[in-house]
Amino acid sequence: MTGGTTSLSGMNVVGRGASASTSRTVLITGVSKGLGRSLALELAKRGHTVIGCSRAQDKLNALHNDLSSSADSNSSSSDKHLLLNADVRSNSSVEELARIVMEKKGVPDIIVNNAGTINRNNKIWEVPVEEFDTVMDTNVKGTANVLRHFIPMMITRKQGIIVNMSSGWGRSGAALVAPYCASKWAIEGLTRSVAKELPEGMAVVALNPGVINTEMLASCFGNSAALYQAPEAWALKAATMILNLTAADNGASLTV
Repeated sequence: MTGGTTSLSGMNVVGRGASASTSRTVLITGVSKGLGRSLALELAKRGHTVIGCSRAQDKLNALHNDLSSSADSNSSSSDKHLLLNADVRSNSSVEELARIVMEKKGVPDIIVNNAGTINRNNKIWEVPVEEFDTVMDTNVKGTANVLRHFIPMMITRKQGIIVNMSSGWGRSGAALVAPYCASKWAIEGLTRSVAKELPEGMAVVALNPGVINTEMLASCFGNSAALYQAPEAWALKAATMILNLTAADNGASLTV
């Protein structure tokens, strides 16, 4: 239902409409807050079509309104974006996500695997097993689920860029966040391996966003997180970098 929310095969859909002919179509997971939200808004301002997913329906509704108001003046429709309620931790949920995306928007030009979470500061032997599993299920399995269902779609077009959000802690270690570090090291290795499996014309990269003032950073750094740049400032640089990625970047570990 245009401009609203409707149920489709167990998933909630926000927004519909054909993308503008000049628009790149970008799928962003974990789009309802933090880096994903800021990146979506920046891309919309530049006239690109955003497809996003999150588990938080209320935040998806709010983002849909903001995306519509952020659409550039050249956009043929302020309602061209598509936001879906989906859980990347669930393979069946991502499978349904891929089906709806293909039906409504076709194959994305760019995918940003942004959905992620972090454990509460704790030594590894004090991290609850459920919390460890949530970090791995979201950060690693969630990314793998998206790759599993969207790469075959991209291969049919023999083009597409995939950005797997990594971290500085995916290239180094830090006390009290071992599960998160392990998950991002896994993203680095997964990305390099998948890069060797992709056909020519496609690329997958691991992207370290840098240190940004988000809820996740605040959970680690406390009040000092406010000393770092806001997601909105980060998105200005990140959007340009992501839009300029090419097949020549396949397998790279990059930093904004």
